[in-house]
Amino acid sequence: MFQGETAITIDDKGRLAIPTSYRDLVARECGNRLVLTYNPFESGSLYLYPQAVWERVRDQVNALSRTKSTNRALQLKLVGAATFLEPDGSGRIGLPASHRNAVGIEKKAVLLGMGEKFELWGEQAHHAQIRQTLGDADMGDDLVDLQL
Repeated sequence: MFQGETAITIDDKGRLAIPTSYRDLVARECGNRLVLTYNPFESGSLYLYPQAVWERVRDQVNALSRTKSTNRALQLKLVGAATFLEPDGSGRIGLPASHRNAVGIEKKAVLLGMGEKFELWGEQAHHAQIRQTLGDADMGDDLVDLQL
């Protein structure tokens, strides 16, 4: 559904313009309803889900036992922080200051299409991630036969 990397600018009101290449897809496939929440696995980024995909993820996360601290942390970062967003007439969405500040997203950011969702990265955090390379020690059994 979504793929690709787009450098974007966050305006003074905390809004980003959804790239034109995605606007029709967001309107058609997502009903112009998106959900923004934290990336619980990597600092410096947020997840941006179509509402229907989000509801499936939310239900899976909420079904986890609350007796494990890892599950509670996942529930807090994903479900507790989730906020609904709708693009305005110009295709812009407002990013809450709390979310932007928590992950360090300022003026320059990178929007990555990651299949069923987007990841929104602060520019510096994205550059740091891209500069990291994978070595042999990082390659688990599930990656050994991957044909890239």
